[in-house]
Amino acid sequence: MKIAFIGAGNVAWHLSQALAAAGHEITAVYSRSATSREALARLLPAAKPVASLAELAGMAADIILIAVPDAVIATVAQQLQVPPGTLVAHTSGSQPLAILEDINGARTGVFYPLQTFSKAKAVDFKAVPLLIEARDEQALQKLEQLAQSISDQVQRVSSEARRQLHLAAVFACNFTNHLLGISRELLQEANLPPGLLQPLIHETIAKAALHPPFEVQTGPAVRHDENVIAGHLHLLAQHPRYSELYRQLTDSIQATKNKV
Repeated sequence: MKIAFIGAGNVAWHLSQALAAAGHEITAVYSRSATSREALARLLPAAKPVASLAELAGMAADIILIAVPDAVIATVAQQLQVPPGTLVAHTSGSQPLAILEDINGARTGVFYPLQTFSKAKAVDFKAVPLLIEARDEQALQKLEQLAQSISDQVQRVSSEARRQLHLAAVFACNFTNHLLGISRELLQEANLPPGLLQPLIHETIAKAALHPPFEVQTGPAVRHDENVIAGHLHLLAQHPRYSELYRQLTDSIQATKNKV
């Protein structure tokens, strides 16, 4: 398939290269940043860096994928003009399919890769769940075919279910990463190497993948070990935000354990 990208950030960076490696032709890359669109286009043999949405609309593409920040998708949809019947899909986990309804004449869909992306870290798309949605069955089948060309995990998911999935992903990924950042900072304050926590982190994730996490919760909160909790809060006296977060997580663990 011939595919054009709107956006040249982390998602577009990885997704476009995965699609190109699977034999699809990336015809164009649009981004407001000349540096970003040119850097990505250089990695895609057939791609042209495009400076305007109007220019993009005149280029050949079976599918246009919108991979921009959520807050910008509606603006892009309002400005984008495409030939009738063009399939346009966004890659957002939290935004509904309906956000693309302003694109006159387009068939619309969602092509959401459930993964965290950074340009410096390679991603194996075969293991990345791709969640798709579309207005009509023909468009859905086209997105499904595209998704199956790069991933072994493709599912049709409604906008409402995808929003719930995205919320769960924020807890599993973004919040977890923030907590790992706090733990690293606390180790640095004690002049301890961050690698000390790696075996614990790996075991925690491995165990959570095998068992319901609430059922295998460990630590002072679930044991109601008040002396240890008080000692931790004392150590966090110079970090009031972390102290409040510690209290809230402790309360949540204890409340959740009572329900298990």
